[in-house]
This record gives sequence, C-alpha cells and structure tokens, in this order.
Amino acid sequence: MSIHLHFRAVAESEIRDDHTWLAAYMAEAWDRHAEEYAAGVTDSISKSWGAVNDLYAAADTACTGAEGPWTLPVYGGRPVAHGSDADLGDPPMMYMDPPEVSQAADFLAGVSFDELWTAVGRRLGGGGPDEALFRQEYLERHESLRGFYGRAASAGHAVIKVVWA
Repeated sequence: MSIHLHFRAVAESEIRDDHTWLAAYMAEAWDRHAEEYAAGVTDSISKSWGAVNDLYAAADTACTGAEGPWTLPVYGGRPVAHGSDADLGDPPMMYMDPPEVSQAADFLAGVSFDELWTAVGRRLGGGGPDEALFRQEYLERHESLRGFYGRAASAGHAVIKVVWA
C-alpha cells in the first residue's frame, strides 16, 4: 500500500473552505500529479514525511518543540474540518494561507541542509555504508520542497495538503 502527503499550491480565490469540495479538488489534482509536478504547482512525499519533519526540527536549536517556521513545510497550516454532511472517509487535509506559505518558503530558503543533516542525519538513517544515499534522498526532498514553496510564495498562493492512503 502506498501512502503520500500531497501538497498543492493554489490561489485562494480558486478554492472553497469546504472539506468535501477540497477533497474532490485534491483528488483531481492527484490524478494529474505528474503534469502538475512538471508545472511546479504540486509536490508529494511518499511515506517518510515524518522523517523530513524531523530533519527540519533540527532547526529548533532551543529544543522547545513549539510551533515555529520549521514546522510549516510538512505539518504547518490548519486542519480543514469535515462538515456535517462530509464523507468521514475523506482524507485529512491542512490549509496554509499565503503568509504561512511565505514563512515556510523563507525558512526553507534560509536553513542550511548541511547543518540539519549534521545534527540529525545519523538518526534519520545516515551513518553506515548507505549514508551518502540517505543524505542524497533527503537533500533531494529538501530541494524539491524549497522550490515548491518558493514558487507558491512568489505567486501569493495558499497550499493545501492531503494524505492519500
């Protein structure tokens, strides 16, 4: 079984704050994932988004665990509530408004991947004979998210996140 965290940048004026509507919108976007990825308006992480968040948590140098810009790229935003008539089988979703998207983009543009990897790379699977492979995988994920959020912020877009299982 495959599980993904799907990110989609969108102009606020094009969406409704309605879980059922957003679930249908995101399902259509998922069906066009390859095209939308090529266009730079979508991204996704397969299974390991918790570990990517752990990488960014290394930026919390005060070790507060509190909300901060490092939480925005993966888990940031507010939950989109199911309406009373919603299908409870619809996937969980988060909504990031344009200011949050800009904060996430600024964080990703300003954080040093090398410093994050030095801090937590071993815990994430780095170390040992496959360290270079693991490091490259996380670096590619970081670069992809940095580009995605940078483009979304430049366009003034919101970001919708959904978990597909």
